[in-house]
Amino acid sequence: MLPAALLGTFAFPTQVQTATAQTAEGNRPLTIRADVQEYDAKNQVITARGNVQMLYPSRQLQATSAQAQYFSKERRIDFSGNVYILQQGGNSMRAEKVTYLIDEGRFVALPQSNRQVESIYMVEESDNGGQSATPAPQTPPLKRSN
Repeated sequence: MLPAALLGTFAFPTQVQTATAQTAEGNRPLTIRADVQEYDAKNQVITARGNVQMLYPSRQLQATSAQAQYFSKERRIDFSGNVYILQQGGNSMRAEKVTYLIDEGRFVALPQSNRQVESIYMVEESDNGGQSATPAPQTPPLKRSN
């Protein structure tokens, strides 16, 4: 259920608009800031355009994009236009379009034409005095044929 403050259309392009949606599980906030926001009460979709910033603390997620849509019935967020997503712990993703499937905790990212999606994952290394936990296997000696 979305708060009563979202039951209209926001259209104040001269100010940054902020909306807070309550998610189904325990009413955890999803905060959206953008130049313009609209709410479709029938379909329960929030559309944010222009300098979009999204903060979703319960999913340890921050995002920026040109546009974002939160589909509360489908529990999905679609980002488009220079998307940057940062998760707690330092994992990040850059793409032209990203769909976040909330219940699955899954991202689907698409690049701009002739580009690639970039993801950076923080990989925890064990500390064994600079040595990896399992050494690389030995490479067999090269046999020369004369």
